[in-house]
Amino acid sequence: MVTELKEQIIETSLILFEKYGFHGVSVNQIVQVSGTSKGGFYHHFQSKDELLFVIHDYFISYVLTQAEEAIVSSIFPTVKLQKIIKSFVTVFDLYKAHISVFYQESTYLKPKYEEIIKQKRQNYRDLIFDVIQEGIELGEFRPELSVDIIGMSIIGMVNWSYKWYKKDGEKSIEEIADMYVDFILHSLLTGKTKQNPVFQPYFLHNRLSSST
Repeated sequence: MVTELKEQIIETSLILFEKYGFHGVSVNQIVQVSGTSKGGFYHHFQSKDELLFVIHDYFISYVLTQAEEAIVSSIFPTVKLQKIIKSFVTVFDLYKAHISVFYQESTYLKPKYEEIIKQKRQNYRDLIFDVIQEGIELGEFRPELSVDIIGMSIIGMVNWSYKWYKKDGEKSIEEIADMYVDFILHSLLTGKTKQNPVFQPYFLHNRLSSST
């Protein structure tokens, strides 16, 4: 299938880019290692530069779509933020290799591709900021907190997961995501909001209490 060939090329390039760097890998190497052909490569990608863009775009588009779905499918800002954080954290398991290449090789993105990625990242930040602002206005989140500082703190904290997360680590990605949710919501929610039964399952101590 066409999609399988495209995925095969991407997976091979991820391995090669991680090992040798973007400029250390040629299209010929990608074709040879992936067992495809130049015709197959150029059917899916105009160039190696476009391939690098697609790798970057995969996980950014994923978290952006997940955030948009969280916003339209939920009423409470707390629920929206919980879903956004969960999907944000799990992306480091789903697209770990993509993200490693992103941070390692992002400086080599061509300007036209870099602009697209920057815009999607800005859109993602705006969605998170909007949810926090909405939570403050509706009285779910603490009003004395800065939307920008809290928003960037969440993004920065979760982003750093790529540095230390390991698939075979002590905690699964789902457990790590639950810890992030617990930590962030405990810091962000008002005392009254924390008592809302709708949000109780988001706090780890409540889960432990209900299981004993």
